[in-house]
Amino acid sequence: MLDLATLTTETRNADTMNLDRMTPEEFVRVMNREDQKVAKAVEKVLPQIAQAIAWAVEALEKGGRIIYVGAGTSGRLGILDAAECPPTFGVSPNQVVGIIAGGTKALTEAVERAEDSESLCEQDLRKIRLSEKDLVIGLATSGRTPYVLYGLRYAGQLGCRTVGISCNAGTALSKEADLAIEAVTGPEVLTGSTRLKAGTAQKMILNMISTGSMVGIGKAYENLMVDVQQSNEKLMVRARNITMEATGCTEQEAEQALKAADGYVKKAILMILLKCSASEADKALENAGGHIRKALEADNP
Repeated sequence: MLDLATLTTETRNADTMNLDRMTPEEFVRVMNREDQKVAKAVEKVLPQIAQAIAWAVEALEKGGRIIYVGAGTSGRLGILDAAECPPTFGVSPNQVVGIIAGGTKALTEAVERAEDSESLCEQDLRKIRLSEKDLVIGLATSGRTPYVLYGLRYAGQLGCRTVGISCNAGTALSKEADLAIEAVTGPEVLTGSTRLKAGTAQKMILNMISTGSMVGIGKAYENLMVDVQQSNEKLMVRARNITMEATGCTEQEAEQALKAADGYVKKAILMILLKCSASEADKALENAGGHIRKALEADNP
């Protein structure tokens, strides 16, 4: 039987004992004060997050994937982060993958007992053909969710590097993972409601891992998302604006370059900066491993 009383995330918050008597303004002020503690908790584990990013970059460069596994809120956050990567960074939906206990149904409603399964995550990982090249990141606020624990165990047995992200100290998940990230956010405003501070901490950490790893494989130039997909009008405008920002060109020049580059922002930027053809920009990018800055530095050693 899981002893929730031993978990920091399950203890009562001394500052919110009168939660049910607070006015709306008192409530939002106390919640805001508690939320300010989240960034501090994340700050304490920045070295571990940086290591996770380095491993993620290595996995992606070797043709592997970043795979998040979780249950409940943690699983939903993993899927959310994974879903944002294709439009933002132009990667395949198969490069950053989110898996949740109970499957897609669990995104909108509880799937009873799925998170308690010791075999379900292995089955889910087998379905996506997990390989030793992949990085598997387990998300469990408590650090004890069987679905996640046993999923990481299977991944480790297969030769994958594994990361465990939790919001308690000294967890079973941390012991199971190759790398432990424990962002201890403390008792919640509403006792045990870990979708609050703990969920926010996990979201912040996932933001860092996915964005940092994508920057690491060349998906940014300066601080611009140069592999953005032009899947709607807003993103088409953004692609044009990014090209203009990166090169200092006019709107007309950006549109012409993007048309010649078949909408590929990176190629359009290099065509303008290097004053070269589309094919020459392609070759420069290939030689630079997809990094605009490396392509520019190679042209101007």
